[in-house]
Amino acid sequence: MLKYVIKRVLMVLPVMIGVSIIVFSLMRVFSPDPAPIVLGQHANEESMQAWREANGLNDPVVTQYFAYISGALKGDLGTSYYTKSAVTDEIFARFPATIELAVAAIVFASIIGIGLGVMAAVKKNSIFDAAGSLFALVGVSIPIFWLGILFIMFFSGFLHWFPSGGRIDVLLKPAEVTGFYMIDALIAGDGEAFSNALNHLILPALALGMYSMAIITRMTRSSMLETLGQDYIRTARAKGITETKVIAKHALRPSLIPVTTVIGLQFGSLLGGALLTESVFSWPGIGKFTVDCILKSDFPVVQGIVLLVAVIFVTINLVADLAYAYLDPRIKYSSKKER
Repeated sequence: MLKYVIKRVLMVLPVMIGVSIIVFSLMRVFSPDPAPIVLGQHANEESMQAWREANGLNDPVVTQYFAYISGALKGDLGTSYYTKSAVTDEIFARFPATIELAVAAIVFASIIGIGLGVMAAVKKNSIFDAAGSLFALVGVSIPIFWLGILFIMFFSGFLHWFPSGGRIDVLLKPAEVTGFYMIDALIAGDGEAFSNALNHLILPALALGMYSMAIITRMTRSSMLETLGQDYIRTARAKGITETKVIAKHALRPSLIPVTTVIGLQFGSLLGGALLTESVFSWPGIGKFTVDCILKSDFPVVQGIVLLVAVIFVTINLVADLAYAYLDPRIKYSSKKER
């Protein structure tokens, strides 16, 4: 197991180096000059040249890259061109909102996805199987931003059930302790703020989690069908064990091993893929903040956010791989055979 862990950890390093090079190149080589955007259209060439010099943009690109990586390894991702605050402070001030949204989305996706997948597998070739497959197909096919707009039009504009955007009503915002409004509202004992934050969370969480729900549904159905065809399932049924117990205890538990891995990977994707959802619902997380910074050419913030999301995604991927190898030893043995 130790050799497998070391191998997986070493595979992370080239991925992170590649991500840093690609992001830095896109920001510094292929993006427009940030000087006139930051200083304004009336800035003269002398002031823009001085600004570039002060921010190290006149140095060779390779020198800029190694300076950036050196600072990143020390926890310094640079300073925002606009707020003059540390990039880490800007990111972590908004990151709880994105985590809150991603957690709500993956909880919804997991509960509904596993339920639909189990139902489709148990009722194979029935109307329930067809309905679950159709629902999963729709979830994969519909773009998140379009689905979000539909949700706003129907649930907010027509039915008036949920707010159309934002994270909480301004007057109900609780005192920040953790940065997670629902938790902060519970700490403060403010039920109205908790309910208001929950209402704001539902629509964006549903829109964001729809794609993951479809993936989890498909994986659960496929895994359950494979498990239900095993000999020990037929043996359990032959012993007279109730069908409910056969499904819940003997079939579902082993089927959830690959599903758990998919859920972990989908959660990493949700953290980095909430950009469109946050923009549509005006959710004040790092996704919407990234869009704003791209439009303003605030390179240090964009680089910091992408690098952080890459680290999180790779870490979740690594943990999922290790958990899968721990739960299913065949993964480690297959790795040895490849060598």
